[in-house]
Amino acid sequence: MKSKILLLTIILLTTILLCACQSAPDTATVTQVIDGDTIVIDTGQRVRYIGIDTPEVHPIPEACGAEAWQANRQLVEGKSIRLERDISETDKYGRLLRYVYVDNTLVNAELVKLGMAEAKAYPPDTRYQELLEQLEEEARQAGRGIWAK
Repeated sequence: MKSKILLLTIILLTTILLCACQSAPDTATVTQVIDGDTIVIDTGQRVRYIGIDTPEVHPIPEACGAEAWQANRQLVEGKSIRLERDISETDKYGRLLRYVYVDNTLVNAELVKLGMAEAKAYPPDTRYQELLEQLEEEARQAGRGIWAK
C-alpha cells in the first residue's frame, strides 16, 4: 500500500512539474500589443518586458505613450518571438517577465535605443541593465523619443 501511494505521489509531482515547465514557452507569436512594454502571446499570456518602462497608454495616455505603443507594434505585432527569462517568472499581476527577441533584436533594448522607453531596474531581474542604461544615456544625449527637448 505504501509503495502504491509513493508511486502515485511521484507520478503526480512529475505531472505538476511537466505542466509548470510547459506553461511558459520559449517561442511564441505576438497576438496583441497592449502598450509599449506589454504584449499578449498566442498562449493568451501577457508578457511584460524586463528592465524597461514606457509611458502609459491606459487609463490616461501619457506623453509619448502612443508613440511607444506604435514602436512596439512595429517591432513585434504578429511576429514570432523568442522569450528569455531572467530570475522571476511573473510579476504581481501574473504577467510573464521576459526579454523579448525578434530574430536577433532584443526588443527591450531597441525600445530604449529609439527613446521610447527608459531603463528601469526591477531586481532581481537585471541581467541586461547595464546595456539598457547605456542605451538610455545615448538616447537622452541624442534627444530621441521621450528625451526630445
